[in-house]
Amino acid sequence: MVQQSFTSPFSRGENTGDQRLEMPTQDSAAKQADDGFQLVQKKSRKRKMTMDMDDADPKAGAVVYPPAKHEKLEGKGELRRIAVPAHRYTPLKDNWLKIFTPVVEHLHLQIRFNLKSRCVEIRTCKETEEPSALQKAADFVRAFTLGFEVDDALALVRLDELFLESFDVQDVKPLKGDHLARCIGRLAGKGGRTKFTIENVTKTRIVLADSKVHILGSYQNIRAARTALCNLVLGKPPSKVYGTMRQLASRIGERF
Repeated sequence: MVQQSFTSPFSRGENTGDQRLEMPTQDSAAKQADDGFQLVQKKSRKRKMTMDMDDADPKAGAVVYPPAKHEKLEGKGELRRIAVPAHRYTPLKDNWLKIFTPVVEHLHLQIRFNLKSRCVEIRTCKETEEPSALQKAADFVRAFTLGFEVDDALALVRLDELFLESFDVQDVKPLKGDHLARCIGRLAGKGGRTKFTIENVTKTRIVLADSKVHILGSYQNIRAARTALCNLVLGKPPSKVYGTMRQLASRIGERF
């Protein structure tokens, strides 16, 4: 029996009829150039780093804005107008000195009451240093025009964590006629007892102006007071709202 030996066509030192794969050399490239064909060289996938990452400055690409300076605020006068309702003319006249003093002396702004337009005008001047002073003064005057006391509204100038929020009773529940009057009475309570209780527990100030409700306080306290007022608008009895307020007061006491 004849044994046939199989050899690999790619084994070294053996010549076979198969064609071997050879890398192109300079001689072969010259021959192809003579034949009119151009050899395409394969580009390397690796790119050379032009900059050492260890030596790079991590803050080189960061944009740093310098703080606003007093010189840059000059010449850019801003003006705010706050409309004054008719029923707040007399209180504004009586408390004008209390409003005028903190705005001019502490915030370094200019303020006046325009008799023609019935608006309080506040604008910046050369002595104004804080960019947020105009907004604080506008919130302070607006809180007074909404019905808050001067001392309560002045907290908006002294503290940065206080806000002013307003909502309409009709947005919570559409009511008309006597139903709306009874709803406003539930919010106030007998002799204002309900309103004072909510103010003391949530550490806020509340103003009831017809169907409008204005709340002054921090964000979390405003949310708690708004929830209690909305429950009264929706028809929950005051006793149940008082129970919820007691639980809230105990949680606030444990937190602090």
